[in-house]
Amino acid sequence: MHRFLILLTALFALALPAAAQSVRIKDLVEVDGVRSNDLVGYGLVVGLNGTGDGLRNSPFTEDIMSNILERLGVNVTGEQFRPRNVAAVLVTAKLPAFARTGGQIDVTVSAIGDAKSLLGGTLVMTPMNAADGQIYAVAQGTVIAGGVSAEGEAAKVVQGVPTAGVIPSGARVEREVEFDFSKLSSLRLALREPDFTTAARIEEVINRAVGRRAATMMDAGTINVDLNRTGTSSPARAIVAIENLEVEPQRKARVVVDQRSGTIVMGSDVRISRVAVSQGNLTLRIEEAPIAVQPNPFSDGETVVVPRTAAGIEEEPGIGLAVVPEGTSLSQVIAGLNALGVSPRDMIDILKSIKAAGALHAEFVVM
Repeated sequence: MHRFLILLTALFALALPAAAQSVRIKDLVEVDGVRSNDLVGYGLVVGLNGTGDGLRNSPFTEDIMSNILERLGVNVTGEQFRPRNVAAVLVTAKLPAFARTGGQIDVTVSAIGDAKSLLGGTLVMTPMNAADGQIYAVAQGTVIAGGVSAEGEAAKVVQGVPTAGVIPSGARVEREVEFDFSKLSSLRLALREPDFTTAARIEEVINRAVGRRAATMMDAGTINVDLNRTGTSSPARAIVAIENLEVEPQRKARVVVDQRSGTIVMGSDVRISRVAVSQGNLTLRIEEAPIAVQPNPFSDGETVVVPRTAAGIEEEPGIGLAVVPEGTSLSQVIAGLNALGVSPRDMIDILKSIKAAGALHAEFVVM
């Protein structure tokens, strides 16, 4: 108990608030309209070494294989074929902003049947559609699988995920997104973490750099920039002028805990009100060991079972009653608990209890 109080007192006296750091505007906001688009396609991987789909369990693989062969002039109507070197896959990619026709993008290939591995396979030409149903890219190439598997008669070993892989620069852009960025008369900057103070600071920094009232804070997550007041009519030039300006952001105090791994992540602004903490573990043990009592020889007695129970309570070492001073940062409390050797699981339970008591002034997120 005394050792815990001494350690906490020393940490509270020595700890100083961390100085806030400035961040570039480009790292805090997204420009409205400048975004990527998701693409998806359904295709076929061929050339597998007997690790493809079982066509009896994956009939859709046979359908797409028949369609591809018929488009190539091969008539397979009514034929029975059961190859093990093909697999049906879903192909996904992101079409970057300002991607132009003829450019290349990376794609991810994932098996959707019962294929065991895509290692060494080749993706056949696969159209990739966006949410509007239009084809924006075509993918084809050799799959680089993310793992490997091997098996024998009585054993099997798998490393990584052999049923998924990537094709670097595996898709070629065939259609551009219809968006004329140069025709914009204003820019909308959307904060990744909406905050009124941060938005106001971005507005102030932009106006100070431009010299006019070009930026206007619309809400906690949006700043509108009027290009007519920036001295240039080019949106690209305006972004170049403001994206490297530095701002000191403000964020909500937040504590994030992962119960599976025992990880605790917190911000420097988390504070705790005056609170008393006491923690310990009790273990109850109850063991039954009945005894059978036999009657004397040649007597008319009966065998009797006499119950015998052993019960006990064990208390594991914990922390005694400790009072946390007003305005203490959570990082100081965590440092004190770590110094005492408190396990991450117990630390998470302590934080939950402090939050339930209303003494933890932060958003508490449990994953």
